[in-house]
Amino acid sequence: MVDLHDGNLAPVSIERDVAALHVEGELPRDLCGALLRNGPNPQFPTDHPGAHWFTGDGMLHAIRLHAGAASYSNRWIRTPRFLAERAAGRALDGGWAGADGSGRTFAAGAANTHVVLHAGRLLALEEQHLPIQIDPGTLATVASCSFGGALDGPFTAHPKIDPATGEMIFFGYHADAPRGAGLLWGVVDRSGRLARLERFAAPFASMVHDFIVTPSSIVFPIMPLTASLARQQAGAPPYLWEPEYGTHAGIMRRDAGVDSLRWVRAETGFVFHVMNAWEEGQNVVADLIEHAAPPLFPRADGHAPPAGQGGRLSRWTIDPASDQLRVEVLDEIGAEFPRIDDRFAGRRTRHGWMAASTDGHALDAVAHRDDVSGARRLWSVPDGDAVSEPVFVARGQEEGDGWVLAVAWRAREAASDLVVLDAREVGRGPVASVRLPQRVPSGFHGNWIGAAP
Repeated sequence: MVDLHDGNLAPVSIERDVAALHVEGELPRDLCGALLRNGPNPQFPTDHPGAHWFTGDGMLHAIRLHAGAASYSNRWIRTPRFLAERAAGRALDGGWAGADGSGRTFAAGAANTHVVLHAGRLLALEEQHLPIQIDPGTLATVASCSFGGALDGPFTAHPKIDPATGEMIFFGYHADAPRGAGLLWGVVDRSGRLARLERFAAPFASMVHDFIVTPSSIVFPIMPLTASLARQQAGAPPYLWEPEYGTHAGIMRRDAGVDSLRWVRAETGFVFHVMNAWEEGQNVVADLIEHAAPPLFPRADGHAPPAGQGGRLSRWTIDPASDQLRVEVLDEIGAEFPRIDDRFAGRRTRHGWMAASTDGHALDAVAHRDDVSGARRLWSVPDGDAVSEPVFVARGQEEGDGWVLAVAWRAREAASDLVVLDAREVGRGPVASVRLPQRVPSGFHGNWIGAAP
């Protein structure tokens, strides 16, 4: 397991507001808004054997750009758990293995994984609890968001916003019981109202981090990172890799919902993140990052999780008529955190970006892949440094015309930079970089929130 006190996994302890940051190069003047990043940042250390990187308190980092200048601020997300620990002056549990799920409330998560703007609400997300609404100007925590009391259940860290309808499609796992096999899915309409909510059961209980959405279909990948409350209560890891269960892909039509759900079996690996998905005739096609086995989680047979960073960019083609799921590897480089130009989500896209590994250890490069030519372009950092998820920001109307923003960890200086790359020419290196006033610890996801015109 990773050392939660080491290098850029270690939390920062100060909330800051710093204006007029040092810029090398020239920030594009049309970049007006904020890159928001979320990740685990425990406010109190714990040496509990059940502690896991995924369970730390959420912290938002905002890098605001305007008229060629940059500023920075960061705030912990004041969840009920955070406030209870702040009052006690210590960590109250050790993560997954420190709680048995009794008396759980869906409002009491860590909100440490993603941040999404929809229908005027800025939502900090984690995947087993309700979203937490954030004030976009101050990063202050507003409250948990149940959409007017309509939702009492988990909400994914990876909702999909349909650019054609403005709807936000979401799901949640362990929706029936702690570590249970129940799932839910729903739709929040463009006005922010919960318009649809349905529940169903997966073939077995597992971790389900992301899902697949096209204009007409939804796919729920149920992979054998199995969940067990009994294991957790006995002091064992609640999640274990048990590949003999295989992968089950639940596919349904968006209009018909659960009544149309059917399951397709496949012998695939593990997927944390989907890049994009679309339709080709009756088939659902998805580009995603597939691992042979999940990193950061042990196997049930006692073997350690795989070393190294990144899976492989792969393409799933799901044919519901024949119940077949075919897998094609698109790129052999190790990679994670795939992104696209979100204005074209649900349609076949030409351009995609990933954090990539050139040495098989760290995610030390930003990769751009052209799906038409198959060409891959890289910008890499020096040995020992690392990059975050690359986030696309549009410049023109054409798909992929824009900038890619990423945070780079500079190990020798124990510092972080924001780098700005031309999205389709990442190999040329940054057009500008911004030295941040403190480290931004290795985290998960972020988004660009454009300034109001």
